[in-house]
Amino acid sequence: MIEIRKIEPEMTYSIRHSVLRPHQLIDECKYETDYGAGAFHVGAFYQRKLISIASFCIEKNPDFSTEMQYRLRGMATLEEFRKLGAGKSLISLAESLIKGQGFDLLWCKGRTSVQDYYSKLGFEVHGEVFDYPPIGPHIIMVKHL
Repeated sequence: MIEIRKIEPEMTYSIRHSVLRPHQLIDECKYETDYGAGAFHVGAFYQRKLISIASFCIEKNPDFSTEMQYRLRGMATLEEFRKLGAGKSLISLAESLIKGQGFDLLWCKGRTSVQDYYSKLGFEVHGEVFDYPPIGPHIIMVKHL
């Protein structure tokens, strides 16, 4: 059984590094938004092992008119634990927390390689593919809550 709960930012760094940024220094896995006002982080645990993480921060994307926006950053699941529903559960908890605060929009800069995954979670493509150095092609994905 998977347990989903809030975690401290430092707990995300190892998975961010191994899954999202393995060719960078671990210090580059620390985001300036990790400790911002309203920021929170969630983790999925399987047999007490942290297997999936996601971070959320209040950040306005100027393409959207609503002021009540959260950004999803650094969502990742260890490869051997994919297909267990951990990511979907993380998003579900986060959406409840975000909506509970009166926010109505969640957006992210997703890698094009996981665009279909975000679509299955209810996100829609916004705009064109762009390069996000040094990581590669990304697309803005948005979900109205």
